[in-house]
Amino acid sequence: MRAKDGSDLPAETVTEAARRPAETGASGTDPTVTAARGGQPPRRGTERSHHRSRRPSRSSGPLPTTKSVRRYWTMIIVLAVASAGIALGILAWDNPMPITDPGFWLIAKLRLTNLVVIAMVALCQSFGTVAFQTVTNNRIITPSIMGFESLYVAIQTSAMYFFGVTAIVELKGLVPFVVQLGLMVGLSLALYGWLLSGRHSSVALMLLIGVVIGGGLGSVATFMQRTLTPSEFDILSARLFGSISNSDSSYLPVSIPLCVLACLGLYLCSSRLNVLALGRDMTSNLGLNFKGELLKVLFFVSILMAVSVSMIGPMVFLGFLVAMLAYQFADTFDHKRLFPMAALIGFVVLGGAYFVMKNIFYAEGVVSIIIEIVGGGAFLLVILRKGRL
Repeated sequence: MRAKDGSDLPAETVTEAARRPAETGASGTDPTVTAARGGQPPRRGTERSHHRSRRPSRSSGPLPTTKSVRRYWTMIIVLAVASAGIALGILAWDNPMPITDPGFWLIAKLRLTNLVVIAMVALCQSFGTVAFQTVTNNRIITPSIMGFESLYVAIQTSAMYFFGVTAIVELKGLVPFVVQLGLMVGLSLALYGWLLSGRHSSVALMLLIGVVIGGGLGSVATFMQRTLTPSEFDILSARLFGSISNSDSSYLPVSIPLCVLACLGLYLCSSRLNVLALGRDMTSNLGLNFKGELLKVLFFVSILMAVSVSMIGPMVFLGFLVAMLAYQFADTFDHKRLFPMAALIGFVVLGGAYFVMKNIFYAEGVVSIIIEIVGGGAFLLVILRKGRL
């Protein structure tokens, strides 16, 4: 018997190899290879690792492939850099003082309030809309369907209608702000508790009643606006536009803690939101109390939306636009990754709109115009695509 290299091998070696195939080893190495190596045993697992390296890596996580992980973190870095650039532009653009002068930082400090408001509203709209779309299992609606904007418009219009122009000025203090927050959160909690506590509770019924209440409040506000004088209507219209100038630094000691606590509560519920997205039956089968989790999430959403609307006014399409882009860029349904992506997108969209309106069109921060145009166009695009996101 001759080996491949032409050397003679004893016949006993071939016979023993044929009779005892188990001695070839776990890797399937032939004894002749062992003999060719000078009697050294083969390294176990060498061929296994070789075959494993050829197989594509698989994962059941939220980002299953290396490409998806790389894409996610690339988008996070790009959005973070864009957010930093927008923040620097808001603080430094058209600042008459050089950066080395102490006066530069005094002017930047005055602009810092608007920057904090933009960041806070972006957090409220992004976290609130993503969570609301998850619990309602519908990605073409926003929390504004529950009538938060209509209630804000009704409160402002009623103050002007019953008490005159001076009431609008008096509504900018901390106490009216807290009262307005309490009314919005209280109305939403009463609506949620009533519609979701019965035996035949339904999220769809809750949304329909929210639409009816919002439409009724809007009709009442429109009737009162018709009776106002032109000068009163002009002053009221300035308050009903979503504008950064509607905010006040005195609101921040109340609004910042509420925003942080509500966003933190939703982020800690990310794993439960992943389960709630599966529907009522699947959530109950997996051992979660669907009604309890739903009420908890809606409570946080009501706080976030009340803070956002009370700070700057109505923003109907901002949350929808941010949530839609977050799902597209993140390419995952895991809320621990969706929330940071949505927050950065919200800051880029809102901060960019504020920068453009203030420094190019000199509209004093009336950002709702750009938001409504871009967000409304995106909404129509989704509807025309039959809701496929």
